[in-house]
Amino acid sequence: MTERRCTLHIAVESFPFVEPFRIAGYVFDGQDVVVVTLTDGEHVGRGEASGVYYLDETPERMIAQIQAQRDLIERGVSRDALRAAMPPGGARNAVDAALWDLEAKRSGQPVWQLAGVPTPRPLATTFTLSADEPDAMAARAASYADVRHIKIKLTGDLPLDSARVRAIRAARADAWLGVDGNQGFARDDLVPLISMLVEERVSLLEQPVRRGREGDLDGIKCPIPVAADESVLTIGDIPRLVGRFSVVNIKLDKCGGLTEALAMADAARLHGLDVMVGNMVGSSLAMAPAFVLGQLCDIVDLDGPIFLERDREPSVSYVNGLASCPPALWGWPA
Repeated sequence: MTERRCTLHIAVESFPFVEPFRIAGYVFDGQDVVVVTLTDGEHVGRGEASGVYYLDETPERMIAQIQAQRDLIERGVSRDALRAAMPPGGARNAVDAALWDLEAKRSGQPVWQLAGVPTPRPLATTFTLSADEPDAMAARAASYADVRHIKIKLTGDLPLDSARVRAIRAARADAWLGVDGNQGFARDDLVPLISMLVEERVSLLEQPVRRGREGDLDGIKCPIPVAADESVLTIGDIPRLVGRFSVVNIKLDKCGGLTEALAMADAARLHGLDVMVGNMVGSSLAMAPAFVLGQLCDIVDLDGPIFLERDREPSVSYVNGLASCPPALWGWPA
């Protein structure tokens, strides 16, 4: 993007959840997001970020990072210059998304064309089950009658997690199932965990071990693809995943925006890894840039807005397990 001055506005918005969302070690009741708006007096670009909770990214810290670069941003920073000036994380993601949106408005081209991505198509997304009692999770899985892909949040309690997976499989014999350990498992639990997952025809094991303890996977034979989530934040983390993980879960809040995410997808392919797009939960505005990345991905997890009491208008639509972004939401010419 050529330099052209704009005005930066930063806001915090709160989105309560329909019900508490439970994963290993955490319970969430809602999500506060940082919204960046850039305007040049004629065109407006927007971006939203939730930040990364396990890196202690709060709205206050993200706003401080953005404010520190206000002059650079308002002078008309390019996306590449922004990537060099700000660290990866939610703050940079919000600004990066606003820059992409603003460029689409100015150029008359949608973001997918600017990014060299194929024409967007509806994407089969996973629908996530928050950790709960097995019967409750099975009932929720059964209620997702038209959903083809289900991701199960585990807590690291192997007997309870096994009961959860078995109950959900019994309720949905037809569904693709993946599980997310959210760093909850010790090395000694990995072999029995994997054996149970194979028995229940689970197709993905995401982040079973803690970030920094990836060596716990060494010597563990797993016929199921293992996805790195917390273990991969940016493009620099990708080379060390080889041999331990087979899938890279790219989240825009982790890596700092669509600009870095597209580069990460290319790097993952070069290292022989499959690509997944995920989310930190947020409104449809946060899903829209990830939807562009999702056009290049093997696995898509963009169900964040379904957990919110309210969403933006227009919003991502979820029909028969497919996610679609309306052009008026983000990233298209006005």
